[in-house]
Amino acid sequence: MAEESEVDRRRRFEEEALPHLDALYGTALRMTRNRSDAEDLVQETYLRALRFWDHYTPGTNCKAWLFKILTNTGINRFVKQAREPARVPFEVVEPTLRQRDSAGADAAAPGDLAAIAGLLDDEVKQALESLPESFRIVLLLALVEGFAYKEIAEMLQIPIGTVMSRLFRARRLLQETLLTYARHRGLVREPEARSE
Repeated sequence: MAEESEVDRRRRFEEEALPHLDALYGTALRMTRNRSDAEDLVQETYLRALRFWDHYTPGTNCKAWLFKILTNTGINRFVKQAREPARVPFEVVEPTLRQRDSAGADAAAPGDLAAIAGLLDDEVKQALESLPESFRIVLLLALVEGFAYKEIAEMLQIPIGTVMSRLFRARRLLQETLLTYARHRGLVREPEARSE
């Protein structure tokens, strides 16, 4: 079999890998919680994919291959960031804290459905962000991106049982967090005590 030319290699990369850009970016954004970091993560993912394109087997699941690179790259970044936490001088943060404390919260008008919907969206986002990293990644790959347990296990290099366990626990934690929120907001009634 003749060796592939550089032009053919790039063309095949563009045809097979680039259509997954939006899906990768969406997951990267949920992983990093920051547009700039998500863009950097996707860019690094594509650079690695192009560099190792010879390792990709044509006709296999390119999306899963790219997501494996994305998750591994993301995990490596998280580990590095955890070892080297960012430091911000208090003098930089202090004016913002004072301003926030003195401004107070804007109250939504009763019946303002847009404001209520916005609060719910924020609560769901906060609940997702509060999940431990390992649970959040599995949840995003399974529920948002639609990968099968086996594919997630291969991407993250963990047993399929661990994928199922983390997904179960992530759903349970989300349910508990959102149920607590709903009770505080009066959206769900407390269970009534049974009389015997």
